[in-house]
Amino acid sequence: MDSKAKLAVVIMAAGKGTRLKSQRPKVLHEIGGKPLVAHVIAAASKIVAPAEIYVVVGHQAEKVRSAVAATGVRFVEQTDQLGTGHAIQCAREAIKSYENILVLSGDVPLIRPETIEQLWNFHQSEQAAMTILTAAPTDPTGYGRIVRKSSLWPDMIPTEVEAIVEQKALTPKQQSLAEINSGIYAFKTAPLLAHLDQLTANNANKEVILTDMAGLLCAAGEHVVAVKAADAIEVLGANTIAELVALDATLRLKTANRLMAQGVTIFRPETSVIDAEVEVVADTVIEPFVQLLGRTKVGSGCLIRSYTVIENCTLGEGVLVRQSCVMAESTIANGAKIGPFAHLRPGCEIGEDAHVGNFVETKKAKLGKGAKANHLTYLGDAEVGERTNIGAGTITCNYDGVHKHLTRIGKDVFVGSDSTLVAPVTLGDGAYVGAGSCITRDVPAESLAVARSHQVVKEGWAAARRAARQEKK
Repeated sequence: MDSKAKLAVVIMAAGKGTRLKSQRPKVLHEIGGKPLVAHVIAAASKIVAPAEIYVVVGHQAEKVRSAVAATGVRFVEQTDQLGTGHAIQCAREAIKSYENILVLSGDVPLIRPETIEQLWNFHQSEQAAMTILTAAPTDPTGYGRIVRKSSLWPDMIPTEVEAIVEQKALTPKQQSLAEINSGIYAFKTAPLLAHLDQLTANNANKEVILTDMAGLLCAAGEHVVAVKAADAIEVLGANTIAELVALDATLRLKTANRLMAQGVTIFRPETSVIDAEVEVVADTVIEPFVQLLGRTKVGSGCLIRSYTVIENCTLGEGVLVRQSCVMAESTIANGAKIGPFAHLRPGCEIGEDAHVGNFVETKKAKLGKGAKANHLTYLGDAEVGERTNIGAGTITCNYDGVHKHLTRIGKDVFVGSDSTLVAPVTLGDGAYVGAGSCITRDVPAESLAVARSHQVVKEGWAAARRAARQEKK
């Protein structure tokens, strides 16, 4: 039988996070482009199936549920937030059928699946009632400390734990202890539940806290052990906005380093904002001050120039994105060229080798292979065929004040500069539109449409006007 078949994960996500000075639930603050708790769920999902993950919600519970419901996790409600021990008391019915549980913190987003696996494996090998994941940060202030039992061998660090002592309860001698409690544990469920109701708020925190379980289990003769995480940064939470931003910077730098290790060139990675779920293929170059957000995917051989923001887009191979473009929820095919200063709003499909140039805005627009809109153009709710050229200043008038309408432009069409296409309208393959035209009716294939008033020239008019003005003086 799979050793994890009777294992559940409980994620603490009920707290307010008052030190953040925010109205939002703590676990919904974001780093790396997604909520803190979503990072923890993603790590836990590498260990057990989402259906075996229980998220304890409390403060603004519905917002937390809504934010992570799509992950497939289950929820336990802690109506009154009386502490971490009370949270497990609320989860008693949910976990009682499991042989073991892992307890994770919803505000510790850098925890890696490998570290959770390390905790689980050590817990199994020790056959422990409780296993504590610990760390040794540079500054342990504010964290509970691990008091390990004495070892018979001077050079051996004992695995067994005597107690967890909260910061407020440390004795002067214990102040020097450097090993901290991460708040991440593995438990055998039976001894945990047997002693769960012995937890009280009679402690330094004045809450029903799960850390007191270490002392209770030790007193009952149960085996309580600790294993240290390789990197302390993994178990650090975010209690202030400054700490939150620091974690975000750490995560984004890790993301950039991972991409560079895979063959992506990122100049000045400390200036880039790259979300955790972004994918970039080798041989792409990312210049300074680029933002790649959400689930953006970038193919190989692309060049993304400075000050560009790309969110939830898919770029093919060899795409050039020039400076200061903004792109969202769109698809850009191989060899396309975008910008500079282009704005691709959601729903755009830019075809192979197509060009979307200077100060061009598109929305729900499809440009065929080799199509060009190089200057000062708005294409909204439009379909543009292959090799068509859209002249500077062209506008598709897609909104009549009530409804949106579609503009269809065929293949090999030439639309002259400063033209206005009033949707719904269709331009057939090979058609021409004279510059400055306002097109309100369909243009057949291979036709020329000119819709503007005739030019009137009055020779000598300007000279006569100047002479008249001089006579008045």
